[in-house]
Amino acid sequence: MSTPPSSLIEALEAADMLEIDDLYAWQFSLDNELLARVSAGTASADSQEQPLLSIECIDGRSHRRWQFSLAAVRAARFDTASDSWSLSDADGPHRIKCFAAFCGDNADDDA
Repeated sequence: MSTPPSSLIEALEAADMLEIDDLYAWQFSLDNELLARVSAGTASADSQEQPLLSIECIDGRSHRRWQFSLAAVRAARFDTASDSWSLSDADGPHRIKCFAAFCGDNADDDA
């Protein structure tokens, strides 16, 4: 069993796909510029409320979108039993699972 990442930000940086509220979403992005400013200590006072994570997916015929602030992502807690992260926004609580894709190539191994 692998050790979970220490933060949702770390998990998102390694993820290729997410599951949010039981919906699969491969279209998501982190605001890397905001993360860089926070790491460098040059972020403004309102940085905690700026959107850090954006997620999009199709639910049947509906296009669903979520945005989470830096503060919400930092406050996320990992639940070992469900192997997911719990975080909240103005619409209430959400569960996010992070997945890393397996990839291979089509090259024949001559060894």
